[in-house]
Amino acid sequence: MSVLEKKIATDIESYLKEHENKQLLRFITCGSVDDGKSTLIGRLLHDSKMIFEDQLAAIKKDSKKSGTTEGEFDLSLLVDGLQSEREQGITIDVAYRYFTTDKRKFIIADTPGHEQYTRNMATGASTADLAIILIDARHGIQTQTKRHSFIAKLLGIKHIVVAVNKMDLMDFSEDVYENIKKEYLSFAKDIGLSEDITLIPLSALNGDNVVDMSKKTPWYKGETLLHCLENIEIESDRDLVHFRMPVQYVNRPNLDFRGYCGTISSGVIKVGESITVLPSGKCSKVKEIVTYDGNLEYAYVQQAVTITLEDEIDISRGDIMVKSDEQPDSANTFDVNIVWMSEEPLLKHKQYFIKRASSVVVGSVESFYYKTDVNTQEHQSANLLNLNEIGHAKLSLESHLAYDPYIKNKAMGSFIIIDRVTNNTLGAGMIVQKSQTDSKAKAHEYSEFETELNALVRKHFPHWEAKEIF
Repeated sequence: MSVLEKKIATDIESYLKEHENKQLLRFITCGSVDDGKSTLIGRLLHDSKMIFEDQLAAIKKDSKKSGTTEGEFDLSLLVDGLQSEREQGITIDVAYRYFTTDKRKFIIADTPGHEQYTRNMATGASTADLAIILIDARHGIQTQTKRHSFIAKLLGIKHIVVAVNKMDLMDFSEDVYENIKKEYLSFAKDIGLSEDITLIPLSALNGDNVVDMSKKTPWYKGETLLHCLENIEIESDRDLVHFRMPVQYVNRPNLDFRGYCGTISSGVIKVGESITVLPSGKCSKVKEIVTYDGNLEYAYVQQAVTITLEDEIDISRGDIMVKSDEQPDSANTFDVNIVWMSEEPLLKHKQYFIKRASSVVVGSVESFYYKTDVNTQEHQSANLLNLNEIGHAKLSLESHLAYDPYIKNKAMGSFIIIDRVTNNTLGAGMIVQKSQTDSKAKAHEYSEFETELNALVRKHFPHWEAKEIF
């Protein structure tokens, strides 16, 4: 029995209390097929002592019939749980695994490398703080490596760890690592991936530089993968300035209490502060911040709370609470990026449900600017989007929506596209900005209207100007 198992068995309450307030890091593993993504996760779990003995015994047994290591202990089977995955030795569905260390809690999403599963990779990346992009040291940067790097950028992942894997098969050559490093950093610059990028040479199969530093890479002066994951700074990624809370539920247990429940997507709110509810624009002040553990004086991003107000305001699910002095913009036409996830293509002018946080409106794609070839990052003309394609389009909604650009606030700038008949989720999107073509067209229309009005006024009232009327 491991130290962790003994601690859980003897004093589960103190163990839970100890880990309750640890910071959570969500990350994904991605890259080309057979780069070793599942093996790397298995190695992380194994070497950080997060595999229980019964799991270990089961994996050892399965390795003999389903493993990809010729009967040896196959760590990838910890993640690849589907029968079809084990038969083919690949990852198909997104697999989530949880583990903890003394410093942090982690949620891992192991995503597929195949191009046909691009939508699965995008799903795993949508909630990630960090992406581990694996590169096989034997083959260097592949098309799928570039595709996943592009999707990571598109989905706003701010921290990239490039794991140059299978270095044991290249005799831990420093030259091999340096050449891959140079090529990847050049590619990242070309696609605008200027976020925090760390490169680590390792062997997931043998554990070199995964949890412990390897003596086989004396030329590498960086950190291990686990040390990087435990210490990488993500606090600055959270927006603590602009308060946004989508209302998920109105809590009305009796005549004396009405609270508005939701998870704060950004910012900080304090008792007594003035808030505005959108889209109505009604204002009030925070009376109480209620939680299961008692009332709070203030609450911050990612906390689930119930807020009561000093005034009676008509607030429903889907409304947004913001601070009165820092309100977001609103619009009904947006320039958006869309990842299409359905066998049925995305068509122009077809109406769908557009769900952003807890609000749902009807909308349609008015036009496509282009679609992006995820393998080459080239822009191509488009009239529709097929399965796994990514496009840049103009989205039109039937009503105005308060928003923040996706790059600033994922919760306020992301949405999913839902079929109005089947209620199936068909695609995911990210708001880039309010549609510029729409605002320019309206400005042009107003300019023409003003010119005609001025001419009409001069004809009938030669001493007046149209601007004097307004």
